[in-house]
Amino acid sequence: MAVSERKYKIGGLCFGVSLDEPWSFMDYVPAVRERIETAASGEVVKVLPTRAGDEVPARTYVTCCEELPKGFNSRVLDFSQYEPFLCEENTDVLFRLSIRSDRPGWIDSDRLSHMLSVDDKAPGFHIYDLAGETVFAFEAEKGNAVAWLKVSGDYHYGEFCASESLRSYSVLFHLNTALMMMYTYNCASSGALLMHASVVRHDGLANVFFGVSGTGKSTHSRLWLEHIEGTDLINDDNPVIRVEGEAVFIYGTPWSGKTPCYRNVKVQVGKIVNLHQAPQNSITKVQGLMAYVGIISSASSIRWDHDIMDAINANASAIAMTVPCFELGCLPDADAAMMSMNA
Repeated sequence: MAVSERKYKIGGLCFGVSLDEPWSFMDYVPAVRERIETAASGEVVKVLPTRAGDEVPARTYVTCCEELPKGFNSRVLDFSQYEPFLCEENTDVLFRLSIRSDRPGWIDSDRLSHMLSVDDKAPGFHIYDLAGETVFAFEAEKGNAVAWLKVSGDYHYGEFCASESLRSYSVLFHLNTALMMMYTYNCASSGALLMHASVVRHDGLANVFFGVSGTGKSTHSRLWLEHIEGTDLINDDNPVIRVEGEAVFIYGTPWSGKTPCYRNVKVQVGKIVNLHQAPQNSITKVQGLMAYVGIISSASSIRWDHDIMDAINANASAIAMTVPCFELGCLPDADAAMMSMNA
């Protein structure tokens, strides 16, 4: 069976994605290729964070049917959000994910042992142990698994497959989750964390906004962009933060939630701001345990694996001791953005 592979570098860490036939990577028309090249160069992308209630834009650099290539079908994967992070074929990889075209036997194995179910995220999923390997079953709706991921015992190899009933963009939705899982398994040992955050740059430094879902991270980033001159958006949902020597840096990624901001950019972190809604704006600097808690609660984790969690905790602690951290009680207004800028 013929296989095609591409390699991508995110947060300074490279991984490979291989496709079994008849899966194939999409070819891009010139307009799409231009957007990819802009993001690959790190240039500012003309997009504002998508707030709750906003119309959700296309989460891809292919924005309309007219930009689909000739011969597009349900087995063509639009990897345009990953293309800005494409790296050389001879680059060593941290892990590989293979997208299979068949339904492997491990999906229905009687040796699957249920470990955990996660139903507070979309997509919901169930986690199973399979003789030292880990299997994820992703649901489209409760009780209906439509995609599966198996991670090897050393975390360096994964297999992904999806129901034949899914269209290619639905497959990509679950595949994004699988790749984020694989990345989380492998990045902590290199001093990196995949975070749930919105990030803007101002005066050459990154301002990282944490907070539980619905707090208003995207709204706060948008207030910076609208009211503070010289601000640009780095990522609006899942950046990578990495400890490098005596400094902490944040990277753009192919994962940016509802906002199609997939910039290949690296910026030193200036401060971290943990947001919560409040009847008036106020900001407080936090240190030690409080700073650590704000960071660890926003980090993607593999909480059922003690070794990985030890590495994640160590990285969060190092970040808390290196970067100024703040708690911001805020309203959705320009004064809140100015207050966090001036902290």
